[in-house]
Amino acid sequence: MTSGKCYRNAMDTVTTPSIQTSFTRKELFFCFLYMGLVSFGGVLPWARRELVDQRKWLTSEEFTEMLSLGQILPGPNVVNLSIMFGARHYGATGSILAFSGLMLAPLVILLALANLYGSFSHYEAVQHAVRATASVSAGLMLAAGLNMLAKMRKAWGDRLVTLTAFTGSGLLALPLLLVLAVMIPVSILFSWRSHR
Repeated sequence: MTSGKCYRNAMDTVTTPSIQTSFTRKELFFCFLYMGLVSFGGVLPWARRELVDQRKWLTSEEFTEMLSLGQILPGPNVVNLSIMFGARHYGATGSILAFSGLMLAPLVILLALANLYGSFSHYEAVQHAVRATASVSAGLMLAAGLNMLAKMRKAWGDRLVTLTAFTGSGLLALPLLLVLAVMIPVSILFSWRSHR
């Protein structure tokens, strides 16, 4: 059995079936290309909107599970999610298509904007625009987080883990690795007990 098949089988055992699983490699690439093209300030809200709400390729629970796994792996969480999602459906080819689709547009746009910003960064209007974009990005991330939180299972263990992780990482500014080292085993224990 190839490693791609092993990975897809492992992912299938930890998640419930997707709402819609039939789509082409071309659709996969262009979906992630679109996400990369429109997601100024953060891909997360657009990724959830496209994969869960619009295309229904993932359930809300699946998206949260994959994003959580992507969060603890090295690299940007949505990039990790794109690689896992592509591998789940089309193996290594799917990973490459999803990753390259997600990164192509931002790379081209970033190189163009970097050249423009170097020429016009001293203008006050440009500095105001950059600060305003940061505010919009923060709002999009907050909206995506609240949306995911609202659709989580209503189990008390899930809420306790979420609140404790937020308090440790967000409010107390504890090292992320420490928070993960403590909360991952606790979360696994709660999940195991709730599925018994």
